[in-house]
Amino acid sequence: MRRKEQHVWKQYFPFSWRDCLLASVIFFCAVVFCALLRLSNSGDGFASPIFVLAVLLISRLTTGYLYGLVAALLGVVCVNYVFTYPYLALNFTLSGYPLSFLAFLGVSIITSTLTSQAKQQQELRVENEKEKMRANLLRSVSHDIRTPLTSIVGATSTILETPTLSPAEQRDLLADVRDDAQWLIQVVENLLSITRIGSDPACIHKEAEPAEELLGVAVQKFRKRYPAVSVEVCAPEALLFVPMDAILIGQVLSNLLENAVLHGKTTTKIDLSVQSDHGDALFSVRDNGQGIAPELLPTLFDGTLKHGETTACDGKRNMGLGLSVCLAIVRAHGGTMEAQNLADGAEFTFRLPLSTGGNT
Repeated sequence: MRRKEQHVWKQYFPFSWRDCLLASVIFFCAVVFCALLRLSNSGDGFASPIFVLAVLLISRLTTGYLYGLVAALLGVVCVNYVFTYPYLALNFTLSGYPLSFLAFLGVSIITSTLTSQAKQQQELRVENEKEKMRANLLRSVSHDIRTPLTSIVGATSTILETPTLSPAEQRDLLADVRDDAQWLIQVVENLLSITRIGSDPACIHKEAEPAEELLGVAVQKFRKRYPAVSVEVCAPEALLFVPMDAILIGQVLSNLLENAVLHGKTTTKIDLSVQSDHGDALFSVRDNGQGIAPELLPTLFDGTLKHGETTACDGKRNMGLGLSVCLAIVRAHGGTMEAQNLADGAEFTFRLPLSTGGNT
């Protein structure tokens, strides 16, 4: 029972130095403003609406009921004691005094209640979005892992149980095993990236990194797996330093490059570029493949794409998980991500702020 009471107290009357300082500053500004008006011989009656506004702001900008109620009490005292004749004396016989007190108290309680409800609804929306993302990721992972594992087991079983296979046939099966194993490694890297992000974007450690070097590393890694696909890199002449977690953004580029090959189907060329654009670093991955089915564009990044949903999918691996991971990483950096079809392929772009912001 005592724990429940403590929980209720912390929920409705939480204490924080930030809210305490904010309430003090607002109330102090109200006192100073009323003092200036009094010095200008504005007469009485001006203090009540000013302190009502102060109580409203404090109740709206702080958490819980504590600061609004304290501000309402102090506001009534200030209006009565400091800014109403006789000055520096409490007079409970003033006309309308009980009404003023009830008005202050009502403003505080109503505003604090509405603020608390709005914050709770926002927290519920955020939590629902997190749960939806977790469910989508788990669903995508189940598809992405189950099929390659089944293929690996089938290929290795065929090699072990069929001694009459020729060396060429064995090599083909082992090549399939290697490709599936590499795909599983990519899935694990995506999951590790999501784990690093967690539920708090503030955990992202950003450092100013030269974008050109990151593109070079991503292309070098890509060419080892897909030597037949041509990749052209375009970057500004001057080094472009972008505040980012280089490992996570490298994962984004790797996902987008691999997606251009696996789901572009006919992709033979990829253009990879970065440039400064209106205070952002604009990254672009453009391919000459089959493009994206128009009906898939609205849900492309939410991790809900299933195998066989698109003609750009080989029925074995889907792009839902990789793209949802990309979007999560970019958003954690304070950026945005888009996809569009072109006349001869598709283009994925994402923006990262060039200012460090709060995540360092």
